[in-house]
Amino acid sequence: MTTVSNALRGLCGGALHLPGDPGYDTARTPWNVAVDQRPAAVAYPADAAEVAAVVRAAAGAGLRVAAQGTGHNAGPLGPLDDVILLRTSAMTGVTVTGRTARVEAGALWIDVVEQATPHGLAALHGSSPDVGVVGYSLGGGMGWYSRALGLQSNALTAAELVTADGTLVRVDAEHEPELFWALRGGGGNFGVVTAVEFDLFPIRTAYAGLLAWDWQEAARVLPAWLDWAATAPDEVTTALRLLQLPPLPQLPPDLQGRRLLVVDGAVLGAAGPDVVAPLRALSPFLDTFADAPAASLIRLHLDPEGPTPTVSRTSLLGDLPAAAVDALLAAAGPDSGTSLLVPAELRQLGGALGRPAPGGGALSSLNGAFALFSCGIAATPELGAAAAADGGRVVSALAPWATGSQYLNFAEEPVAADSAFEPAALRRLRAVRAAVDPSGLFVANHVI
Repeated sequence: MTTVSNALRGLCGGALHLPGDPGYDTARTPWNVAVDQRPAAVAYPADAAEVAAVVRAAAGAGLRVAAQGTGHNAGPLGPLDDVILLRTSAMTGVTVTGRTARVEAGALWIDVVEQATPHGLAALHGSSPDVGVVGYSLGGGMGWYSRALGLQSNALTAAELVTADGTLVRVDAEHEPELFWALRGGGGNFGVVTAVEFDLFPIRTAYAGLLAWDWQEAARVLPAWLDWAATAPDEVTTALRLLQLPPLPQLPPDLQGRRLLVVDGAVLGAAGPDVVAPLRALSPFLDTFADAPAASLIRLHLDPEGPTPTVSRTSLLGDLPAAAVDALLAAAGPDSGTSLLVPAELRQLGGALGRPAPGGGALSSLNGAFALFSCGIAATPELGAAAAADGGRVVSALAPWATGSQYLNFAEEPVAADSAFEPAALRRLRAVRAAVDPSGLFVANHVI
């Protein structure tokens, strides 16, 4: 430890914490506080030059490097005994020029929304305001415009990163095109991305909101939503959730402390009321769909903000027949006895998400009709174990309808890379990794 300390002390202007330092425990804690990560050191670089200095020092000390913005998806990183955790939360710059955003590694999606909105522009953000832009973008990234406009990774136009030799490089379609291709969906396997640039879209409003029913209505509403989703136009993206909500004051009063089935989402264009009409005809007790400012969609899903202990399970699913509905309700419905806050969420895929994007990156589409996600609060080890078991039960119940693919941004456990990429893409990714990081200096939450 003395050798490591001597090699690292003074980096990042002193914003570096080793085990035993007063600030170490706070510095090592990710957004998902259920993950107990214990790295060899935690560094807080202020800029790309300090990132490069950490990378060079780590290589010289025989350590590896893992970049982390927020730590939403921290679980798959695994043991970090020989890893410097490089927290990018001080690098928060966001600039908008024309219809392009340049975003530094520590910026959150709410930062981008606030900068883009005055220009009448929107980004392909997800459902949580405090998710980091870079990690989300490198892993794919889907949100309320995705069935119309595709994955956020395919909206990237350039990236800046520090490579294994400590060099800062800029990549795009003309400069290091193979590395640029790999970054768009291949995650943090190829270097420390210090900034990304991506397209913004001229979206000022959307027809957006949520519909809510008591979850005892699930056997009636869920099949109807599935039938509707099968022919819904690309302009609409929705999610259906079974929820067991605590009585939290930040929730709308009609939702606090209730067990619900909720459909939320957004429609682009003028046909919003007509698109939502078949769902509205199912008589929800709450209906908030209306013309809404694009900026409001970042909080539409009511995802928790701030550090939260969670355990989740996920898979990608194909079409869901009546037998799948029965299996889902048995594992996650009103009579299941589940402990989960979100016993089941089905995110609507298809549309642009199901079509390979022209000129897209390593992950240019998703193999499935729905993304399944189950999540519980892991405030204690016992609650975490119960959530893992109940989430696993939901995924197992729907296994007969799974596509065999995974969406890595949702995967909070290590999964095999061949479940996330087509064979040819995976071979290409591995070749890029071997070329840019032959010694395996960089640790990603999903390893290629």
